Amino acid sequence: MPRFRLLIPAVAVAAGLAVLLAALQFGGGAAPVPAGDPGPVVRWGYPIARFFQDGALAVAVGGLVLACFALPPKSASWNRIIDVAAGATGVATVAAATTSWLAFRTLVTSELSVESAFTDAFLFFFTEIEAGQVLLLSVVALALLTTLLITVRGHVAVAFATVLFAVPLGAMAAAGHAGGTEWHKVAVSGMFIHILFSCIWVGGLALLAILHFTDKPNFGTVAERYSTLAVFSFFAVAASGVISALVRAGWEGLWTTPYGQLALAKTALLVVLGVFGAIQRRKLLPAAREGKTRRFLGFELVIMLVTFGLAGALARTETPIPEIVAEGFDAPARILTGRPLPPPFEPHRLFTEWLLDPLWAMIAICMAMFYAWGVIRLRRRGDAWPVHRTVFWLLGSGAFFWLTSGALNVYQFYYFSWHMLTHMMIGMAVPIMLAVGAPITLAMRTIKPRKDGSRGPREWLLGIVHSKYMAVISSPIVASAIFVLSMWVFYYTPIIEWVMVYHLGHIWMVFHFTAAGYLWVSMLLAIDPQPKPAPYPLRILLMLVTMAFHAFFGLSIMTNTTLIAPEYFGAMGNGIDALADQRVGGGIAWSVGEIPTLILAVVMVVLWAKSDDREAKRVDRKADRDGDADLKAYNEWLERMSKR
Repeated sequence: MPRFRLLIPAVAVAAGLAVLLAALQFGGGAAPVPAGDPGPVVRWGYPIARFFQDGALAVAVGGLVLACFALPPKSASWNRIIDVAAGATGVATVAAATTSWLAFRTLVTSELSVESAFTDAFLFFFTEIEAGQVLLLSVVALALLTTLLITVRGHVAVAFATVLFAVPLGAMAAAGHAGGTEWHKVAVSGMFIHILFSCIWVGGLALLAILHFTDKPNFGTVAERYSTLAVFSFFAVAASGVISALVRAGWEGLWTTPYGQLALAKTALLVVLGVFGAIQRRKLLPAAREGKTRRFLGFELVIMLVTFGLAGALARTETPIPEIVAEGFDAPARILTGRPLPPPFEPHRLFTEWLLDPLWAMIAICMAMFYAWGVIRLRRRGDAWPVHRTVFWLLGSGAFFWLTSGALNVYQFYYFSWHMLTHMMIGMAVPIMLAVGAPITLAMRTIKPRKDGSRGPREWLLGIVHSKYMAVISSPIVASAIFVLSMWVFYYTPIIEWVMVYHLGHIWMVFHFTAAGYLWVSMLLAIDPQPKPAPYPLRILLMLVTMAFHAFFGLSIMTNTTLIAPEYFGAMGNGIDALADQRVGGGIAWSVGEIPTLILAVVMVVLWAKSDDREAKRVDRKADRDGDADLKAYNEWLERMSKR
């Protein structure tokens, strides 16, 4: 039996490596370079090291997600999976360091030396060149995560470590083929989704195979929960894979080039895996409860690592769509944004211009789908849910999708005014609609609780809402400070240039300001459960103070004679006065930004009035039950005081 346990992963790794080598030969990913060839060790060693890095990362991320989603904390299976994830992260660190070195040797092919010319080139690559910086970030992040996973076992710390894996995964997405075409930003988001859910899918299956041998009594339950993750991962991987292939190859290139043909082969394997997943859910989950899925798991794991091998070869194969050529009148815009200047704005372009961001599009669609699922589930069991909450949530999800993938997302990278309008809508208008939807309340009423000690979506959500961290950041003063100060720090520090130039920075910006706005609005409205709701007078006072600071922020930009992010907006070459456009952006922050706040003020007044009505009715019901004992006690106290 122990030999069989090692045989499955050994066969899967061998199959993946064989396909990797064959695909590199077919696509020319390891072919000699005409000028400055680094040699066969570097050409073949880089994709092989990357294969082991990706595989180890998949085991680590997939194992951690499976543990957090399916296993009781501190159980024997929990500790075993965390141990495996820590070891896999260590392997990924070594493989990432090897990959980084080989990437450096791909560019610097001179003989190894301790002379200053070689060491200066080494330091320059990892500190000044974007590709080297990303590789260094991956190695450092993985090393820190290895240390963290060795030392922690609590569910909160493990969940925190799982979230931190977004750093090396994001770096991997930014270091891929994403920079080769005009659709750089689309490619980075699509690649991040692809890598993340591939890790959850493949790594979860690998760890599931381990649990098949070590935890048979609970294997069926864990397999069923993994199946849910696998279904979602399949659709995310398939959709992002198609988008990535089209961005890099185009429709014609998919059929006529080695890159496209390898991408089609990878797509075919994904379809096979999808069929396996459907069979798993319909026929094999009952067998899984008896531990009779060993061969099926092994075969599926082999197919997954073969797919990983193809993916590794694709990363080294020349893409049909060439890199951007910075020529013509819009050359500065191409250099700064990776895309040519958009057409001059006209009102109809609000509906015709699109720049899909796969990450935020997927999140917006999932927000709408899961909310609708919750409402339908409530209705089926005969419970009511206010229609206006559903309408507001769907409007908020749709607005978020349009703001991150529609016309505003196109123009905001070229004009400060459009960027400010997008920022105000994402940080203020969207959070109001989402907060009115009361998603946490809906989730608490629809998601079934776990009874085996593991933590499902309901348990994690409750843990976050009632955590000490949330109690601090959702307190009235702190939430208001985060909302207001974030804008000042963002626009008056070099952060804005980082966000505009690097897509990962832009992703962080969207997440931060949406979350900060939602946190502030949720604190004011208190529709969803709050750690300690503030009284309405304090909420209204904080809202008025925040409005004042927000207006002052807009005025400061309008009157600012220094250009914000001058090396970006000032060098765009779009034919407009960048400083005048900045003043328009300040006016938007001052005027348009206040409209959602005024709407919020009206909503708060209505909620306050309803709260007073509910309190009055509660007092009346209590008086009916006890004969108005409180009023009698108060009158008796007044009578005693008058006799003194």
